[in-house]
Amino acid sequence: MKEQNATPLLFTDLFDKPIQVTFSEKQTSSDGGAILLEAINKKMHLLNTFTEAIDDTRQHGKVNHTIEELVRQRLFSIACGYPDANDVKRIEDDPILRMLAGLNPDASDQSLGSQPTLSRFENVIGLGTCFQIGCRLAEQVVSYHAQRRKGKRKPKSITIDIDPTDDPTHGQQVFSFFNSHYDNWCYLPQTIWIRFNDEGEQYLVGVILRPGNAPATLWTPWVLRRLVELLRQTWPKIRIRVRLDGGFASPHIFDLLEQLRVEYLINMGKNSRLEALAEPLLEQARTLASESCQTARVFGEGRYAAHSWHGTERRVIIKAEVVMTPGREPKDNPRFVITNMRHTPEHVYICYRKRGDCENRIKELLDLQIDRTSCHRFEANVFRVLLTSAAYMLIQGMRERIHDTEMRSAQVWTLREKLFKIAARIKITFRHIRIGLPETFAYLDVFRQLARSFGAAHIGPP
Repeated sequence: MKEQNATPLLFTDLFDKPIQVTFSEKQTSSDGGAILLEAINKKMHLLNTFTEAIDDTRQHGKVNHTIEELVRQRLFSIACGYPDANDVKRIEDDPILRMLAGLNPDASDQSLGSQPTLSRFENVIGLGTCFQIGCRLAEQVVSYHAQRRKGKRKPKSITIDIDPTDDPTHGQQVFSFFNSHYDNWCYLPQTIWIRFNDEGEQYLVGVILRPGNAPATLWTPWVLRRLVELLRQTWPKIRIRVRLDGGFASPHIFDLLEQLRVEYLINMGKNSRLEALAEPLLEQARTLASESCQTARVFGEGRYAAHSWHGTERRVIIKAEVVMTPGREPKDNPRFVITNMRHTPEHVYICYRKRGDCENRIKELLDLQIDRTSCHRFEANVFRVLLTSAAYMLIQGMRERIHDTEMRSAQVWTLREKLFKIAARIKITFRHIRIGLPETFAYLDVFRQLARSFGAAHIGPP
């Protein structure tokens, strides 16, 4: 520790006695609860997806850190809230983070990888390796949930949600382009999620970093083919449903989904023909809104075929809504969803509307700073996105094991602050590494329950 950081501080007038703050405690950590990350990693095996895909071409006589150590350091540091390679200067002496990186926390001759080491590591990873890692991450997540659900009733349905977002850029990153829709220079990462039955949780299976001018459908056909195949290999009789926003409403996507024999719900932007279909329903909604002085909705359906569909008509669900706002004129708000589902129009639209939960999950990814794509090389930024995706998958896998209702619905950053950021004292003996957490730890019950779910056993007092 730097000498100026270790100098004690004195508060003379806070309480009835002077308060002295020292920074001299050895073998202590502010991330004591982060050992849970290694516990969930043992269940999900996400670390292996990186180490098995990356070839170590370095001269071994000149190497201080293995590939596994570097991946561990980056993956667990991101999960703990240290997303930059520069952050190593803040955490280089932390014994818990050294343990998570696979190092002996008490060995003076072992250290975390430096910022230059991490930067060189990230910048030698190629797109082919990133592609393999992305595929294996999806496979591991699906495999983990198949194991998790063993002994339970098999899922009847799985819903796939694919949602792009913007990742603003502020430098000379390769493939950063100006996007008029988002009104900034950016990348356009595409997030892929699955949901079992009607459960509330959407599970991340992949994030694909794409150029800032990429169309919504870039990589989508390949993703859909590969993911549907993977899900059917795991659950042969599963019913698969795909929900997409308006950017995906193109004839080749409709044709592909029908070839794959999946249910689909895709938003369709309004045009004159669709507005004509909606007009009778809007008249009913206007009457209801006028009578009640409240927003009114009427659901219906029709058949529609765009010119590019070559005469193939498809079912369109119509939500005819008239919005009533105090002090303003009533406003028509029609919405259209193309689908092959056979349920009632209102049921179909409610099912489509649930895809909005993706926005909350994407915010969680941003909490882990998945948008730290500041490298010049596109490949390095793709690799960073994969590392952050894996960190999110680990925390999400941990969250679904929590029994406490409040904590099970907590955001990722909340779980990190309440379960990982715990003061801990580490004591290393010949036979054990003891991690001492505060007796007054506010979320001890949740921590203990999680530890037991990972196989930890109760023991007597030391």
